[in-house]
Amino acid sequence: MYEALKPIKTKKIYEEIIEQVKQLIAEGVLNPGDKLISEKELAEKLQVGRSAVREAFRALEAMGIVEIRPGGGTYVRRVEPQAIISVLSLVLMMDRDTTGELMELRKILEVESAGLAALRHTPEELAQMEEALNQMEADIASGEVGEKADWQFHYAVAEATHNSLVVELMNTIAGTMQRVLRTARMQLYMTPGTPQRLLKEHRAIFQAIREGRDKDARRAMFDHLDKVEKGLRI
Repeated sequence: MYEALKPIKTKKIYEEIIEQVKQLIAEGVLNPGDKLISEKELAEKLQVGRSAVREAFRALEAMGIVEIRPGGGTYVRRVEPQAIISVLSLVLMMDRDTTGELMELRKILEVESAGLAALRHTPEELAQMEEALNQMEADIASGEVGEKADWQFHYAVAEATHNSLVVELMNTIAGTMQRVLRTARMQLYMTPGTPQRLLKEHRAIFQAIREGRDKDARRAMFDHLDKVEKGLRI
């Protein structure tokens, strides 16, 4: 199993150990739940000191790659998708210069989501989308900002993909968008004629999804997000 390991000949020994263990995991030699050989055995195979191996194991544990069980050895950790998404959420919250990239991410995620929703939606999910659109229309008619109903529609589209990771990512993106671009989005909705245009674009997306026209749904979603991005002047 460990034939691919190579003797360490570098100053930053523990970093080389980390890379080699990660490579074994990437190649499927080590899998989630597998127990690594002991510090002593690994040190002998790599021809390094046990302290370097111990440091590497601690770093791998901090990265969430392995789990060190006192008296029980070191195991490859099963990484939950939610943990990855939580890290993404933290990065988005801390980096205020990613707004343009955030809109690009929305295009990558939501355009395909619209296509999947057209192919996988249920009557109940269509009803949720339509309810959001009706609420958006009512908000606009009463002079209110339809931003909340807007997000409810996009979330309903994500749910119609029947992909839990898409839904988790939408939650992350929605929260970040509301924090980082709240003022810009409010100004966008305050621009005369814009709320009505946004509603029309949403209805075009909905119509394509309802009729199972996945290519048209993707195109309508892309056109909508592209216009939003330009309207936000990112």
